[in-house]
Amino acid sequence: MQPLIEILSHNENKELQAAATGAIWKCAASPENAKELQKGDVISKLVSILTEQPEEVLVNVVGALGEMAMDKNNITLIRKTGGIQLLIALLTGTNEKLLINTTRALGHIAEDKDSASTIERNDGVRLLWSLLMMKNPNVQESAAWALCPCIENANESGELVRSFVGGLELVISLLRSPSMGVRAAICGVISKIAKDEENLAVITDHGVVPLLSELAYTTDDSLRRTLAEAVARCCCWATNRIDFGKNGAVEPMVCYLKSEDPAVQCAAAKALYQLSRHPENCVTMHAAGAVKYLVDLVSSNNPELQEAASSCVANIRRIALAYVKGQQERHENPVAVRQQPKLSNSKKSSTVTMDTY
Repeated sequence: MQPLIEILSHNENKELQAAATGAIWKCAASPENAKELQKGDVISKLVSILTEQPEEVLVNVVGALGEMAMDKNNITLIRKTGGIQLLIALLTGTNEKLLINTTRALGHIAEDKDSASTIERNDGVRLLWSLLMMKNPNVQESAAWALCPCIENANESGELVRSFVGGLELVISLLRSPSMGVRAAICGVISKIAKDEENLAVITDHGVVPLLSELAYTTDDSLRRTLAEAVARCCCWATNRIDFGKNGAVEPMVCYLKSEDPAVQCAAAKALYQLSRHPENCVTMHAAGAVKYLVDLVSSNNPELQEAASSCVANIRRIALAYVKGQQERHENPVAVRQQPKLSNSKKSSTVTMDTY
């Protein structure tokens, strides 16, 4: 590894430098190799050549930094050597390969809260958001994934998101993208945006519920996970959980519980729990066979999955018991049931929900 690192300082031979940085990028994909590379102080050397280089070299350098950033200890080194500011400066370019590598690197770096703050202070979040308008779906997807930890770790994420004029409308419009990868990444962004009540209200007005519901029949696990996370978050506003049921999102989401990906199962259980807080959705889940899968998942080693699955079963059980009790009352006293006054349609509530379990 050391000979490769030494070549980084050979600024006079750009072809050699491009070859060396490309080799370092590929080697850094292995965690073991990344550790060996850092013994030679590779991060500071890579950061030092982030300016005034041919794009071929920059693509490799940024790719290598993105791989090195998979280790959180290295993120601190990238920040302390001024690498974040230099990476953000590259977001104004037009080379699509470079943009993809840069957004990917910043996405890994933003997993660290202090580094996410540095990205925000240096206008990195705005530049990432602007890349969602690019025509290349790979750039859009990579930028969207990078935005997820930036929003998650922002000090005032709600205010940050609202500061981008037209930003929420742009995000919602990308749910119609023909690219599966873009839709999955955008669902991830929505799951972060929806943590803020005011932003959730805005995206609800922009039609996020029917658009997410249209995607519910997907069989792609990468989309299923982030879609379920977005649905769970969006249920927490107004009549959204009822509207998801009306738009047919409940039944296909039960199928997510059969996924072999534990992350998909966990996200689906959380979404179904939120949806189960409306009685009619419980009926749909029961009819779709959700109880069997949920009961199996209660024995999971994942505490979050256990809680979501058991709470969802509890809600379905409550509705089932209420139905059985009603049937018994009708059987025991049919005359009294027939004499009960009927509510007019105008009196019936469309917003009945269940308490949290």
